Amino acid sequence: MRRVPLVKLILVNVFLILFCIVTLYPVLWVVKMALTPSQAFSLSVNPLPDVISFRNFADLLGASDMQGNWLFGHQLFNSLAVSAATTLLGVFLATTAAYAFSRFEFPGKRMGMSAFLVTQMFPGVVMAIPLYILLDKLALLNSMMGLTLVYSSTAVPFCVWMLKGYFDTIPKDLEEAAFIDGASRWMIFVRITLPLARPAIVVTALFSFMTAWNEFILAATFLAEEKSFTLPVALQSYVGDYSTDWGRFAAGAILVSLPVMALFFALQKHLVGGLTAGGVKG
Repeated sequence: MRRVPLVKLILVNVFLILFCIVTLYPVLWVVKMALTPSQAFSLSVNPLPDVISFRNFADLLGASDMQGNWLFGHQLFNSLAVSAATTLLGVFLATTAAYAFSRFEFPGKRMGMSAFLVTQMFPGVVMAIPLYILLDKLALLNSMMGLTLVYSSTAVPFCVWMLKGYFDTIPKDLEEAAFIDGASRWMIFVRITLPLARPAIVVTALFSFMTAWNEFILAATFLAEEKSFTLPVALQSYVGDYSTDWGRFAAGAILVSLPVMALFFALQKHLVGGLTAGGVKG
């Protein structure tokens, strides 16, 4: 086994340490602002707080509206409900559509996939005005259902592309053998294809959840009441025209990122498997 030169090993480790410091510095700086009781914008390059205080977290978690409603609790529930519903609806529609595109031949198949690809070329804000008009006609403005439908419609094209590519890597011989044994198409899809596609489904669901959880522009456009805000819209309320509560904003940013971080750690095994699927043929 060839040994790596000591000098090269030291240089590689020094580079990795410096890279980690550069990557983590903005995160440490946000943590410093969240733990500093002052709302002023810190200009110090030191990422460590001089005074540790949890007042910003307490103010954020204990905020209430004029009617005495617990704002953070309602906004957290709104974000969780919309993100979970978007993930479930988007993945359900995408799995069936992607399986059809992967296994069946029908008129407009190639055009349909191209249409899904074209929708990914435009940012969601381009569709804000027509979506606003549609939700207004359907009386779904300022509602979680309306926001869920909007997020699901934008998540489906991406989910279909992700899952269709993974379904293509699953051998058709397995399905043909199940057909010979008398299994129906639906049974094959549910009991054979979906379990084999679990890594790709997990990755697709995670990206769908993150998109709905972090989205701000459409949520700020369609939601008007403070009680119905999602967390990204609620964070924007700390940024004013003439002043910004940087401490509470940083504390809110940390709290908003915690669920996504937890999902990444919980699903990292499936995440790596789904992203690398199809990279090696055997």
